[in-house]
Amino acid sequence: MNILLTGSGGREHALAWKMAQSPLLTQLFIAPGNAGTSLTGKNIPIGANDFERIGKFALREQIGMVIVGPEEPLVKGMVDYFARHPELKDIPVIGPSAQGAQLEGSKDFAKEFMMRHGIPTAAYRSFTAAQETEAQEFIRRLQPPYVLKADGLAAGKGVVIVNTTDEAFTALHEMFSGKFGAAGDKVVIEEFLSGIELSVFALTDGVHYVILPEAKDYKRVGEGDAGLNTGGMGAVSPVPFAGQAFMEKVENRIIRPTVEGLRKDGIPYKGFIFFGLINVNGDPMVIEYNVRMGDPETEVVMPRIDSDLVELLQSAASGTLDRQTVAVNPKTAATVMLVSGGYPGSYEKGKPVSGLQLTEDCMVFHAGTASRDGQTVTAGGRVMAVTALADDMDAALAKSNRNAGIINFEGKYFRRDIGFDLKG
Repeated sequence: MNILLTGSGGREHALAWKMAQSPLLTQLFIAPGNAGTSLTGKNIPIGANDFERIGKFALREQIGMVIVGPEEPLVKGMVDYFARHPELKDIPVIGPSAQGAQLEGSKDFAKEFMMRHGIPTAAYRSFTAAQETEAQEFIRRLQPPYVLKADGLAAGKGVVIVNTTDEAFTALHEMFSGKFGAAGDKVVIEEFLSGIELSVFALTDGVHYVILPEAKDYKRVGEGDAGLNTGGMGAVSPVPFAGQAFMEKVENRIIRPTVEGLRKDGIPYKGFIFFGLINVNGDPMVIEYNVRMGDPETEVVMPRIDSDLVELLQSAASGTLDRQTVAVNPKTAATVMLVSGGYPGSYEKGKPVSGLQLTEDCMVFHAGTASRDGQTVTAGGRVMAVTALADDMDAALAKSNRNAGIINFEGKYFRRDIGFDLKG
């Protein structure tokens, strides 16, 4: 089978790396891909949001399945585009419809969905700019800290947590004034939940589902979870506190009601669901949904899946996931993200990367990289993820950190304390 994967980040490299191991795969294409994905398949210079060119390519290359990596094409309706097109409608696309993608595309939609289906989440209210005074009154009634979320997609940066009402009022006004563009036209204000976070992933065919290995990622740029939020500085899997009893609560209270809720609401959904959860005194609650795999969590989840990913995706497409189980490697995976100097603020691109051939006993998943004159160069803030497997978290992290130190480019930075809060 010829498969087309869309996207260009570390998530896509990890997915491509895993799919390339399948005997069911004939040829893998990645649109547009990066320097790393070119090692697992053929990059094609088509943007992930260019539905028309992707469709024409799929027909020309006899693509048997399309995997949508990032969220934006899903929110913009890529699945619907294929379904409406007479020549494309029989090509399975792994991802939800535009309506289903609103679970990530609209925080307000997601909160309403959770409330409607009895899925545990923080109390909230949503406001538009015309309701700024009302929103301020609601903030006054809450206990600090205050959580404000831009309703729409904001590249993972649309959430603000502040400790005083003045800071909350300022953040609210900035959102309504266009800090996050149209994403902030509506703002969700919710109660702060105290606990430790984790990410849980499911693959669903719209009726059945399988649960993939869980992970915990680290968003802050600085060690000890200090500094600005990023797209993710590293991750570990499994998560020590997510034992069998906790995960049974996750499945019974959150995963199953979510899949059943989508079906009851008549929302087509064949693809990944990312559950951003928080453990509040032993009980899981939903912070957010994403409608694709996480990044950098994919970089620790994929190496722990022993099953054939292409076979799982085929079952999701054909509605037969009830016939599948996921074989999980018992080892621990840890990933450390190498980022450009200055990230998540301004940073320079085009820095030559060296040392890749010197790494050992690890997987290097490219994120923001490109090929220039036969050399790998930096092309983004998050440059690459170094993932290692070992018998325990400390050993996996030691391997990842050692190899992260071997790879070099000007301005390289990485956190050396990933997993610090899970030890002891």
